[in-house]
Amino acid sequence: MEELFLKKGLNEQNKIVFDFVFQYYYSGLCSYAETIVKNEEAAEDIVQDLFVKLWVNSSQISIKSSIKKYLFVSVRNRCFDHLKRHAGKFKSTNLNRLDGICDELTPENWLVETELREIIEHSIIKLAPRCQEIFRMSRFEGLKNQEIADKLGLSKRTVELQITNALKVLRKDLKPYLPIFLLPFL
Repeated sequence: MEELFLKKGLNEQNKIVFDFVFQYYYSGLCSYAETIVKNEEAAEDIVQDLFVKLWVNSSQISIKSSIKKYLFVSVRNRCFDHLKRHAGKFKSTNLNRLDGICDELTPENWLVETELREIIEHSIIKLAPRCQEIFRMSRFEGLKNQEIADKLGLSKRTVELQITNALKVLRKDLKPYLPIFLLPFL
């Protein structure tokens, strides 16, 4: 129901609906575009141009899929166009390789990954400072428990307990977002 309301509002150039869609998707679309074009300014230009066209041509645009999918696919296509324009002459093999790489960056996969990263980061922030530090060293820096213990002047057992505590919080916070069979691997 909400999706239909938003689509109708966009078609009728409802400023409140447009502002909501812009605010909700803008930063995610810019990040997505930047992963493809590898340039922050170009990514922002691409997304801004999409929203300008969406506003100006709103009555002629028919969004058959979800708004999220429409926006992310549009940005991806605009990124490809940008790369074609600015990279000179692409060989067809390069374009095929680029298409293969970006198949993994489907709007659904990318947005889910981004949302999960935010949820994980919020969970980590809830941890005690020392627990955060140990967890980040373990999971993001790839240090072994003994290396962390030596670096921080702690026992290996303390490091293990802190990581266990961090994982308990993450399991609890991520439970609604992950299939049950993945939770034991956290």
